[in-house]
Amino acid sequence: MGAAAALLLVAMAVAAVAGASAQLFDEYYDGTCPDVHRIVRRVLKRAHQDDPRIFASLTRLHFHDCFVQGCDASILLDNSTSIVSEKFAAPNNNSARGYPVVDAIKAALEEACPGVVSCADILAIAAKISVELSGGPRWRVPLGRRDGTTANLTGAEDKLPSPRDNLTTLRQKFADVGLDVTDLVALSGAHTFGRVQCQFVTDRLYNFSGTGRPDPTLDAGYRALLAKSCPRRGGNSSALNDLDPTTPDTFDKNYFANIEVNRGFLQSDQELLSTPAAPTAAIVNRFAISQKAFFKSFARSMVNMGNIQPLTGSQGEVRKSCRTVNGS
Repeated sequence: MGAAAALLLVAMAVAAVAGASAQLFDEYYDGTCPDVHRIVRRVLKRAHQDDPRIFASLTRLHFHDCFVQGCDASILLDNSTSIVSEKFAAPNNNSARGYPVVDAIKAALEEACPGVVSCADILAIAAKISVELSGGPRWRVPLGRRDGTTANLTGAEDKLPSPRDNLTTLRQKFADVGLDVTDLVALSGAHTFGRVQCQFVTDRLYNFSGTGRPDPTLDAGYRALLAKSCPRRGGNSSALNDLDPTTPDTFDKNYFANIEVNRGFLQSDQELLSTPAAPTAAIVNRFAISQKAFFKSFARSMVNMGNIQPLTGSQGEVRKSCRTVNGS
C-alpha cells in the first residue's frame, strides 16, 4: 500500500469516529430507561463481591469489542449456525472474561425496560462504572449504539493489539481505527488493574525475540520476582499475575510509574517507553508524574474508542440476549 493510500485510510477512520460522535449522546436513555446506570452499577457491585478481577475484565471486554468491526457487541455472540464467535480468537480464548456478568446486567435491564438498552451500550457503561468503582476518572459516556448481527473471527485474530506487538505495530493498529498516539498510551493505562497469565510474559523472561535471553529492558529484580511465579519449566502457563504489583485492583497512575523503572509486565507496555525515540515516551513521563493528566486523557480516549464505527438509528438491532442475534 502506498503512503497516500495509507493516509487516506487513516483519514477515513478518523472521519468515521467523528461522525459517530455526533450520533451518540449521554442522555440517550433518559426517557426510555432512566435508571440504566444505577442498574448496571448495582449488578457490578454484586459481581465484584465474588470476583475482584471483574472491573478490569469488563473494561478489557469493551476494548476487545470496539477494535473489531466497531463497538457493536460482536464479541458477546456465541457460536451458532450463522455465527463464528470471536470468543475463540487467540486474543480472547481462555482470556477475555466477564460474559456471565454482562448476561446478568442484560437480564436486569430487560426486566426494567425490555428491548431498550443494547448490549454494545452495556459494555460501554460497564467499562465506565468499573473504572469509577476502582478509583479512576468519571466521564459521561455517549450512548445509542445498536448491536451487530455478525461476528468477525478473522478481525479478532488480526486487529486486536497483542501483548507482544512492537510500538510500530501498536501505533498502526490504533491508527487503523482512528485513534492516535495519546489514545494508545492512555488506553494502555487500563493495565493499571487486573491480572494476566504467565504465558504472556515467559518469552520476556527466558527467550526474548528468540535470543535465548531475557528482555534487556526488564528490571532484573522484577524479572526474578516474575520467574518465581512463571518458572521456565514445570510452571502453569495460565497462572495469574498482577499487571500492576503495587496497587493491583486500583485504577491509578502506577502503571506508568512502573514502566519508568522498567517494570512493565507486557512487552507492549514497556515498548511505550523503551523503544528508541518513541513518540510515546513523553506521554508516559507526563502520566507518571500527573494522575490528573492521565485521568483526563483516559476519559477522553475511552469516549474516542467508544465512538469507533457504532451502529446507530435503524442499523443493527437491540438484542434480547447478548449471546445471540434476535430470531436465532
